[in-house]
Amino acid sequence: MLLLSIDTSIRGCSVAVHNETGLLAAYDLFTDKSSSAMLTTLMRDSVAHAGFKLADVDAIVVAKGPGSYTGLRVGVSTAKGLCYALDKPLIAINTLQAMALQLAPFFPEHLLCPMIDARRMEVYAAVLDDNNAFVQETQAVIMNENSFEDLLADRQVVFLGDGAAKCRPILEKHSNAIFPAIDIKPSARTIGQLGTIAFQNAQFEDVASFEPYYLKDFMSPAPRKASTLVQ
Repeated sequence: MLLLSIDTSIRGCSVAVHNETGLLAAYDLFTDKSSSAMLTTLMRDSVAHAGFKLADVDAIVVAKGPGSYTGLRVGVSTAKGLCYALDKPLIAINTLQAMALQLAPFFPEHLLCPMIDARRMEVYAAVLDDNNAFVQETQAVIMNENSFEDLLADRQVVFLGDGAAKCRPILEKHSNAIFPAIDIKPSARTIGQLGTIAFQNAQFEDVASFEPYYLKDFMSPAPRKASTLVQ
């Protein structure tokens, strides 16, 4: 088994290569506009550094979202193009579930709430246990002082991701709210971990019909009114 994983859920891009023994190679870039500009190069280099060619890959794994509309579109389009070109299956993984997996080994018996900033006081969030099972499904949440209080009343909850940093002033009043010092970003490393399980269970997507999990409609800024011409 050889898997190539892609995550472009937020600014930048992340690529990883896994086989049945674990992680073989990985690259993470979190810079402006790196998704479209560098993704192809990172995929080629990561597979080569693992000692293989793209044709050797058994499946393409992609972060399906939620996240940046543009980023997800770039990642999914690239993954689907590879699947068509190489005649390989497509595996799609929830971005938030993969984020939670980064911290789950360090917080046994805690709940984990990965959050991605969705602008203003809205976040994309989910709640998972330390076995990476969903306690609350992925949703867009408009944060206020009552958010997650039902869980925080009797469970310790670890909040992570750029959305958590934004929401910390609202949530940190709860003694059960935990904010790790480490900055957790979406990563192809854990996308690939979950992709390994999905591959073993033959959980493949229909390449032709698959679309990113945007969670909400893309909102483009309103066009500016044209200036009045002086006659």
